Amino acid sequence: MRDAPDYAKSGKVRRVLDSLRRVLSRDGGCAEIFRRAAELDEVGVFTGTDWDQPDILIPALAGGSLRSEHPDTVVLEVTSELRILAIAVGEHTRPELSSEEARRFLSQILAMNLELLLSAPSEAERVRQGKMATLSRVVFAYIVEQIGLGDVLDQLVDEIWRILRQRPIQVDHVKAMITRIAVYRNQSDVDLGSSAQGLDRLTTALFGPTEACRDDPGVDLYLSRLNAMDAEGLEFEARGLARAMHDTGLVSAYHATLVRFLVDENVHLLPEALGVSEVGRNCLLRYPDLVHELILRTVHPHSAQCVYGLSLLLDRGILHQPPVVPSLWRQLSLKLSPSVRERLHSAFGTAVEPDALLLGGLLSMLGQPLGVGQGDNPTCQSARALSMWAYNDPDYLMQVVAWAARDDEVIAHFEGQPISSVESIGGVATADPIDLDPVSLLVVPHLDRIYAEMVRRCADRPGDPHRWVNPEFHGWWSARGFRINVDVATGDLIDLDDFIRQFYAAYHPDHNGHQPLIHPQPAGIAVTDSAARYVGWHAITILRVAPDTNGDIRVYFFNPNNDSGQDWGDSVVVGTAGNGERPGEGSLPFEQFASRLYIFHADPLEDGAVDDVPADAVERVVGHIERSWGVGRLGEQSVED
Repeated sequence: MRDAPDYAKSGKVRRVLDSLRRVLSRDGGCAEIFRRAAELDEVGVFTGTDWDQPDILIPALAGGSLRSEHPDTVVLEVTSELRILAIAVGEHTRPELSSEEARRFLSQILAMNLELLLSAPSEAERVRQGKMATLSRVVFAYIVEQIGLGDVLDQLVDEIWRILRQRPIQVDHVKAMITRIAVYRNQSDVDLGSSAQGLDRLTTALFGPTEACRDDPGVDLYLSRLNAMDAEGLEFEARGLARAMHDTGLVSAYHATLVRFLVDENVHLLPEALGVSEVGRNCLLRYPDLVHELILRTVHPHSAQCVYGLSLLLDRGILHQPPVVPSLWRQLSLKLSPSVRERLHSAFGTAVEPDALLLGGLLSMLGQPLGVGQGDNPTCQSARALSMWAYNDPDYLMQVVAWAARDDEVIAHFEGQPISSVESIGGVATADPIDLDPVSLLVVPHLDRIYAEMVRRCADRPGDPHRWVNPEFHGWWSARGFRINVDVATGDLIDLDDFIRQFYAAYHPDHNGHQPLIHPQPAGIAVTDSAARYVGWHAITILRVAPDTNGDIRVYFFNPNNDSGQDWGDSVVVGTAGNGERPGEGSLPFEQFASRLYIFHADPLEDGAVDDVPADAVERVVGHIERSWGVGRLGEQSVED
């Protein structure tokens, strides 16, 4: 491109952009493009685009380009970021942009797009961008390695806490970010400002929760210190570690070391080390042999996080459900098939044996059913099923895990006919996922194929297949009454007024006789982005409908998309804390939730007061729909007075 005459340069840009995209997708690609940033700038890659003048670029607009559905836009944006990084560190110069201005620009972009450092791509990003959604995250990580986090630490620490309050099962990416911040802090004199206290709580939770490990001595030295402690010192240590774990949702390797030590030496302190409630203490005392064996098999410094899952499992009291204890004993003695062992080894390495890894993941899922995430995969239906079973039917979840682990096959039934995950053809996902927790990694491919086969068996039926699939796939408690406000053939909205009134009558306490939701119910939402533009359909679980801290009625739901806190546009912003949410729940005011709903289930024999739903409430819901995903779908729809 450099050697081509001006009239031919535009023809070369296509090849350069394709090369940039391929290089960025490889390990070390960011460094190679960074090295060539000046040359890329000089030959005119940005000529004729918004990125041609870096001094007038606006950080707030970068997010839209980073999340664009057009690959060239994403490539140009991240390449421009790498060019500005070169200016910031003195490897490239532009007279209109100083090194300090370039650094400040990058800090603002990082601060405004923190989720690109901390979380997997959202549903909207996956649908719009595909693999490009991961590319921007790789570039952001490289930029942070080069310039550090000094100017964005406040926002970054707040974002870490926001994610941890949702108590996800997978926290490796959060631990990696905390580690990076801790290293950066030790290597620089940066002023942490208001983030200092929050950062201290995070770093100490991982590397030094108590006095005995405050200096991060390593687990071997820490174990020798435990051996030298008296009973009072061990009790103090146990309570300190439990407090740090429940404060953050993170488990230190030192905590795992202590728990294993107590099983062998001072088992009476185990409840303090796990930080369990009276319910959890009773479960532990009722089934000590099982709990001790679970600890010895699953809890290791390399798999410490399952301690938190075990603690919450005990506090849920599910060991008192008759099938759960024998199911866990079966899992302890289960022989994994060779293909399953290889799959777990490939995904998680060899530090922990596959059977222990899977069992630890099962403890985490049973303890944190709302912490399940779908990763960067279009498998929201399967992730929702795993969460729902862990929440509502734990022994069935363990049965499915046993089938998948032992037989590498899951057999489900659809209207009395068996469906084999091995015999079924491909599912929604085009490849087996690799960025999931151990249970999901093993089971989701089976569930995905079964779900797809159920949908195929409904192909010749009128309407939406989820009317029949959801109760068969998720469980009997999925109500047989089915409502949808979209015509499947055309995509237009239908019966909107009746749909909204039926939802109020089924779920709103003022219109359903104040009947709380008994079982979690599957539902479908129309996902919109922060500009309220339609993105796609998404599977969630309605968990409960209740007044929030201000007395306003909200819908509390589970979103398998890793992080429930999302901006859906038109002032519809999902809450994850501060509105009475429990860890892992997202929530919206009832009207706002109804405005994104397109499918729900309800008992057809429990009709609420449909006619009592206020017309103005229906109008407000329709208004939200008209301003978002209803654009182009409403046709002749009108709201009845």
